[in-house]
Amino acid sequence: MKISTRGRYALRLMLDLALADPEEYCSVKSIAARQQISEKYMEQIISQLVKAGFVRSVRGAQGGYRLAYAPEKYTAGQILRLTEGDLATVACLAQDAPECPRAEQCATRWLWEQMDDAVNDVLDRVTLAMLAEVSRQRGNPECVL
Repeated sequence: MKISTRGRYALRLMLDLALADPEEYCSVKSIAARQQISEKYMEQIISQLVKAGFVRSVRGAQGGYRLAYAPEKYTAGQILRLTEGDLATVACLAQDAPECPRAEQCATRWLWEQMDDAVNDVLDRVTLAMLAEVSRQRGNPECVL
């Protein structure tokens, strides 16, 4: 499994919103500037996040984007699955993979399952609130990840 640029940027965008004032809306321009990512790419990603209900949007001069829920309600796994799809570490564990005829006796499959479980456990345990706290502890609340 390799997290794509889109997945990494979606996580950065959501973290940026988690660090912002929850009562304020952030413009794509300001998020893109803080994260050093093109506005056009940010717009594509934020559109997907809005459609999924992760982010709220308001149009107009005072409009922009903010999290739909508190940062502790989002996990890294949710965000990455939205942008990446299946997070299987190897092809044979993907949700849409055909049944492997060797699955029952395959020792390496056991290893891949252990690795897959470990990765997903971490991604499903780490929340945006946790990432925001790490960012604050590192002294850069508007960090570029």
